[in-house]
Amino acid sequence: MKNLQASEGRPLFYDAMKPLSFDVVSVQSQVIYGRVGNNVATPVLLRAGLEVAIVPTVVFSNTPHYPTIHGGCIPDDWFAGYLSDLKARRALSQLRAVLVGYLGGPSQTVMLAEWLQSLREQYPGLLVVVDPVIGDEDSGIYVAKGMVDGHLQHLIPQATGLTPNGFELRYLTNMPVDTTDQVIAAARTLIRGNTRWITATSAAPQDCPEDEIQLIVITADSAERIRHPRVVDSMVIRGTGDLFSATMTACLLAGKSLNEAARFSADVVAQALKYTHEAESAELLLPREWGVPSFQK
Repeated sequence: MKNLQASEGRPLFYDAMKPLSFDVVSVQSQVIYGRVGNNVATPVLLRAGLEVAIVPTVVFSNTPHYPTIHGGCIPDDWFAGYLSDLKARRALSQLRAVLVGYLGGPSQTVMLAEWLQSLREQYPGLLVVVDPVIGDEDSGIYVAKGMVDGHLQHLIPQATGLTPNGFELRYLTNMPVDTTDQVIAAARTLIRGNTRWITATSAAPQDCPEDEIQLIVITADSAERIRHPRVVDSMVIRGTGDLFSATMTACLLAGKSLNEAARFSADVVAQALKYTHEAESAELLLPREWGVPSFQK
């Protein structure tokens, strides 16, 4: 093809040819070594037959629990440019979902919320799944200062659904979350505006046998508890929340109900943990025989 020039100086065929269009934009962490953030979400979404735009919020050599780590947060002008250039390249014509995970700082919640607001105006039915990553019982808070307020003030109001763990739900609501009733009450304080549902993972430990882990799916008028066996040493494996959120997104786009999607996603996490444990792997493994529901365009 001849490299014809348009009046703006760019090759004319860029205007004449169809752009690469994405079904999902995944906005979260990226590591060189390991299986967290986009390193989990991307293979899950691709297995579901979805085209994925990968937007990193941070780039690290690995997660911080290793003896060395290199990298850092994506600069604000880069991050804003990543988002705006997706629109500029006309890559969002078939966009159906945005998946959000670990963010590098409060400024990213502001930029991302503004971008999501503009998308919602163009795509009223857009699915926005936000995992409000703050920390967990094992490690405590491991995000930048101000992230709780950033999520509450900017990002959560743009979310269709949230996937916090029990620790994060407690920090977001400043309410107790030890029992099922407490989890439901806390979650419902966040269900307003665009937000229709919450799946609280590793939830209500007082109401769960020690050899099981449970999640609770909450809407404004319903709640369902889902349990699966606890895998030995599962707490030391990072990325299970990212796996759950990505699988939830794929399932919902494939037409599964909220409760079906949550149950399937919980089963996937349990399978992956079992596979990882049997392989004695230090990082989360995705079983090769496992597949997510395919999204039919």
